[in-house]
Amino acid sequence: MIFGEVLVGEAEGAILAHSVSVQSVSGHISSLRKGHLLTRSDIETLHAAGVSRVTVARLEETDIGEDDAASRLANELEIAGVRIGPASTGRVNFFALEGGLFTVDPDVIDGINAVDPAVTIATLSDYDRVQSGQMVATVKIIPFAVDAGIIERIEKRISGRAAFGVLPFRPQRVGLIQTVLPSVKPSVLDKTKRIMEARIARNAGTVCGEMRVAHRMADLKEAIRQMQAACDTLIVFGASAVADPADIVPQAIREAGGTVHHIGMPVDPGNLLILGELDGKPVIGAPGCARSAKENGFDWVLDRLMAGVEVTPQDIVGMGVGGLLMEIPSRPQPRQAEPAARPVTVAIALLAAGQSRRMGGPNKLLARIDGEPIVRLSARRALASGGSPVIAVLGHMAGEIEAALSGLNVTTAINGAYAVGISSSIKAGLLHVPADADGMMVLLADMPALGPDHLKRLIDAFAKAGGSAVVRASFDGKRGNPVILPRSLFGAIERLTGDVGARHLIETGDTPVIDVEIGPAAMVDVDTPDDLQTAGGVIA
Repeated sequence: MIFGEVLVGEAEGAILAHSVSVQSVSGHISSLRKGHLLTRSDIETLHAAGVSRVTVARLEETDIGEDDAASRLANELEIAGVRIGPASTGRVNFFALEGGLFTVDPDVIDGINAVDPAVTIATLSDYDRVQSGQMVATVKIIPFAVDAGIIERIEKRISGRAAFGVLPFRPQRVGLIQTVLPSVKPSVLDKTKRIMEARIARNAGTVCGEMRVAHRMADLKEAIRQMQAACDTLIVFGASAVADPADIVPQAIREAGGTVHHIGMPVDPGNLLILGELDGKPVIGAPGCARSAKENGFDWVLDRLMAGVEVTPQDIVGMGVGGLLMEIPSRPQPRQAEPAARPVTVAIALLAAGQSRRMGGPNKLLARIDGEPIVRLSARRALASGGSPVIAVLGHMAGEIEAALSGLNVTTAINGAYAVGISSSIKAGLLHVPADADGMMVLLADMPALGPDHLKRLIDAFAKAGGSAVVRASFDGKRGNPVILPRSLFGAIERLTGDVGARHLIETGDTPVIDVEIGPAAMVDVDTPDDLQTAGGVIA
């Protein structure tokens, strides 16, 4: 590929390497986007706007265009349980066909990435839980084209080797046994049952029965024998933690005729898990932390078993690297003195990529309030709030929106997939959040009633919570916008798909949520011409 700056008159038929905004004699601003194939009409437009030179790329005879290269590589991969998406801007995404566990051969992925930096592939981690429709991998061609020889070298390297896939959860009948001591409240047992039913249901299984027996060897042994016949997997919760290989739960598995393969695991919480087997069916002695819905080592074992993956003692031993490390408040450990805490920092993602469909044509963000475009008004107020950096996420009419932000100290993030919905814009903003930022504020660019003080109050509340909580604007007890998402949710945000924001992550997760009353501004946005008129705005 030939790349460089040329005279505009020599650029016809070349690929534009950088977006160019041009203003006509009438004052109308238009944009030629990066990756656009320049036509004779484009050349005339550039000449008329006074642009004399542009940076372009030209394909050589052996080059493959970015979309064709991405599609070719995607279709050469040996994959299972995933759907290949369309190519766009040199990228092809892969999506899970069903809920299950993602599996990947790191050697295959590393081998592809080692051939040439122009061709990249990224995936989720091995054995990550995924939902139907979730993105699990992406191929990205970095330049506008690559030499065919590079793709051919990759094809030879991956031929005959399974790259990745999704193992769907298999419907299973799961039996539940809980032992009882006087110190164990019935409410604890009831809660454990409810949580286990939810865990198993999300894996396409059902709890086929429950037994509660005294925490005695003979009683538990008989319960295991009875329950095992009616289920595919058996889970045992002991009323007290296992303290020895000869303790009640592991010994009862043996006395019932089963085998105990492994006791303990290098995952915390989850250390006290027991892995056993009876008549070819898994028997799990659950650690006490599995009574909670929070992720723990028990989930890692249960998910694999319900996806049809055999779990061996060697598998459990290998879970230490990258394992969970969560301190339990009831048993805090002494720590060395830590350095003074640094200030909590918040980046702001200003979402300005939407298509303004409900406005009936005009882009609402270019409408003016007191002579200023709404998007510029929102950006100025974000800059004055104390959040940094302010990341303007652009998509629809990106050139015009970027021009409206001219002169402001904002970072621009282009969302080429803006038509997919708001999740794509949130993820595009996240890519530009500094590594040391504690959180990201998601700020809609069409909320002109929000002032810097409103935003600062949210940031202050986030800092007061140590950067570990979701902070959400509210009005009269009703949730509104904007919202600050802590770094602990960034991984989940990266897996969002479709026209959905982070609301379900907030409402179904374990992260604390702090609602900050800021008044009607939390609810006022501009979606329709009536909204615009009410806000005092006019179409430019």
